Amino acid sequence: MTNKLPSKRRNAFTLIEVLISIALLGIVIVALFSTVSMMKDSNEHLHSYLQKAKKVTKATKVLYLDIISSDGNISIQKDEFTRLCMEQTRNSLYALSLAKVCWVILKDKHTLARIEGNNYQLPTRFQDRVEGNPVMQNVELFDVYHQKDKVLVFLKQKGQEPITFMVQGVTKPKIKIPVQQTNTNRPPNNGRQPNNTNPNARPRQPLNPRTQIGRVPTLQNNPLNSGRPINAIPINMPTQLQ
Repeated sequence: MTNKLPSKRRNAFTLIEVLISIALLGIVIVALFSTVSMMKDSNEHLHSYLQKAKKVTKATKVLYLDIISSDGNISIQKDEFTRLCMEQTRNSLYALSLAKVCWVILKDKHTLARIEGNNYQLPTRFQDRVEGNPVMQNVELFDVYHQKDKVLVFLKQKGQEPITFMVQGVTKPKIKIPVQQTNTNRPPNNGRQPNNTNPNARPRQPLNPRTQIGRVPTLQNNPLNSGRPINAIPINMPTQLQ
C-alpha cells in the first residue's frame, strides 16, 4: 500500500493579494468621490443659474407690468446712471391703488433697485415713505427709450445674456374738455335779438292776419293827422282772408 500525503488547501489570501486589492479599491473610491463631487458642483451651479434666471425673469416681468400698467406719464433721466420713473401705475407690490415706481441703478455694486411709494422725489428724503427692493447686482447696461406709445428696455447683467423687450400702447390719458349743455326747453331764437324789455311785461299777442292787412296805422306825430277827415282808400282784400 502507498501512503497518500494530505493536500494543502488555501483558506486565505496572501499578503500581496490583499495589498493589491486595497490599492485598486483606493483608486476606485477616489474616482467615485471625484465623480460625486463633480456632480454636486454641477448641481449647485445649475441651481444657482436657475435661481438667477428665475430672479431675472421675475424682475423683467415686474418691470414690464409697471410700464404697461402706468398712466403713460413716464420720465427717463440719463446721467451717470439711468432712472426710469412711472408717476402712477396700478402694479403695486404693497397693495397700493396707485403707486409711483422708479427703477434706478445704485452705485453700490451697480445694483438695480425698484422703489415704490407715493409723492416722493429722488433722492428720497427722511419723511418719504417708500419701499426699496434690490433686484440684481453687477448690472452693466440699463437703458430705456420712450417714443410715442412705445417703450424699449435694454438690460444686461455681467456674465449673462442681454435682455431686450418692448412695451406698446403706453399713452397719456387725454384730457376731456367739458361741453356746456344748452337748455333744450328754451324756444329757439331764430336769429332774433334778445328782448331786453321788462320781464314782468305781458307778452305781445300776435295780430290777426286780416287785422294786419286791413288796419291803417295812426301816428301821433303824423303831419297828415291835422284833424281833417282823410278820404279812405278802399282795400280789396283777398278772398281767402275774408
